[in-house]
Amino acid sequence: MNARSSIEILTPREVPLGGLRAMTVRRTLPQRERSFIGGWCFLDHYGPDPVAETGGMMVTPHPHTGLQTVSWLFTGEIDHVDSAGNAATVRPGELNLMTAGRGISHTEVSTAGTTILHGAQLWVALPSASRFIEPGFEHYAPPAITGHRWQARVFLGSLFGSTSPVSTYSALLGVEIVLAPQARLVLPLDASYEHGILLDSGDLVVDDVTVLESELAYADLGATSLTLTSRAGARLLLLGGVPLGEEIVMWWNFVGRSDEEIRSFRAAWQAQLVARESGPELVDGDFGVPAGALPPIPAPELPSVRLKPRR
Repeated sequence: MNARSSIEILTPREVPLGGLRAMTVRRTLPQRERSFIGGWCFLDHYGPDPVAETGGMMVTPHPHTGLQTVSWLFTGEIDHVDSAGNAATVRPGELNLMTAGRGISHTEVSTAGTTILHGAQLWVALPSASRFIEPGFEHYAPPAITGHRWQARVFLGSLFGSTSPVSTYSALLGVEIVLAPQARLVLPLDASYEHGILLDSGDLVVDDVTVLESELAYADLGATSLTLTSRAGARLLLLGGVPLGEEIVMWWNFVGRSDEEIRSFRAAWQAQLVARESGPELVDGDFGVPAGALPPIPAPELPSVRLKPRR
């Protein structure tokens, strides 16, 4: 008999991403009730947004440390440029994965031809042994795996006999699944993983729990299967991983291990911005500069109280 865990529903909160025509995202990780699913520590779900009304995505140069960013689209296109010299356009059904490691800066801008923008932006916290590695970038278009009334694309980890070649530093799973109307799919799970299911669109029942759009259904360690059913059809992201087992401090675009470390990251970024204004020979700093003329984003002010770790 398969072990099954109870399903916990994490509801999203709306967060504007700045600007007069702020693009609003729906954030389910982190939140007070839960900070992680495996190494996954951040999940924004957005769209479908008409770019003519929202302005689309215009994220100018900003820094990251200690994490990997995962970009996955359902509709539209986004151009990525980073300070390690990488540039790539991500399209629906394709993965952009950037490893920040010791420090990187990048831009993400929706393309001129994008009229509707719809997707997910996720972060993975790097474990202590890997968090100061050299920055890098990978792009991958996973093949479609099909079954009875379902289709899947495995962009991280392994499932359904498909394995992603993309580099990860802890055991992770990331899969897009599309269910046809009247579908019933029994997901085989690794019992050493935590799992989360984000419903993008449609209707979905996980085991006997109804999941609404943009909600994240969480299954704890020990589950060896989950049954997905949909009356009218659905699209979802399945995320999983072995628990990170570490405390992190996450603030703005940085992942570290202490209040002092985060403050040092911020100071380094701000110093780089000052150096950039002094002359082109001084602009690289700790985070580098992506190609292009977009102005970088200054870091917000830190709180006066100590930043608390998440577990």
